[in-house]
Amino acid sequence: MFDLTGKVALVTGAAGLLGSQFVEALLSHGAAVVAADIDESALERLRLRETIARQGERFQGIAVDIIQPNSVADLFRDAVDRFGRIDVLINNAAGKSADVRAFFTPFERYSLDIWREVMAVNLDAAFLCAQAAFNQFVSQGGGGSIINIASVYGVVASDNRIYEGSDYLGGPINNPAVYAASKGGVVNFSRWLACYGAKHGIRSNAIAPGGVESGQNQIFVERYSNRVPLGRMARPHEMTGAVLYLASDASSYMTGQTLVVDGGLTAW
Repeated sequence: MFDLTGKVALVTGAAGLLGSQFVEALLSHGAAVVAADIDESALERLRLRETIARQGERFQGIAVDIIQPNSVADLFRDAVDRFGRIDVLINNAAGKSADVRAFFTPFERYSLDIWREVMAVNLDAAFLCAQAAFNQFVSQGGGGSIINIASVYGVVASDNRIYEGSDYLGGPINNPAVYAASKGGVVNFSRWLACYGAKHGIRSNAIAPGGVESGQNQIFVERYSNRVPLGRMARPHEMTGAVLYLASDASSYMTGQTLVVDGGLTAW
């Protein structure tokens, strides 16, 4: 039921922490994968990974800015030209802004420009890619699966005490309002798509990851882990099971749902 042989998946933000894990997992289960990312050099490094290089004929990397409608149209056209169809879209791309420190500015001083920049990637791009995938699914028939990567902070608010003493990417961090608002939008956008696309056999679900280890300082890791029933942060590969489930026929009767993969954070 988890075999993806013959299916084609398009992954945005494919060269990032989670996206690269999704690409490897999809390839290992038989899918052809179009990996889209704005960072061309990161895509090249992804292509050269041993596990991916062995699957060269089933992998295509495309550098693209997915907040541009014309670029998204070109991306989907190139994907179909290469593999003939698309069966799965994973809307994984997310932005922290080109100015990371500005992204973590306290709410009272937050810039509208940064808000709009983050929203453009987290929501506008998800809309553009979902729309393109929807049209492709309808034109080729047989339905399809849209998987939107949200966040646990699109489901619940953050405990700001976790961030006291944090350090990441060159300074203290928090959960900005724009991140919570955009990821909450992703969750309900997924529900809307599920209801709208059902008559075409198009399924839409979201995955809400909890905090993933990615170089945060020890103080943050300990504070976050103490808030989680399983007692630790997630590892990047631990999100791939949910992706494989939603991409495959194992989830053929599941749509409009959000899989929360958070070690139990939201359970108490």
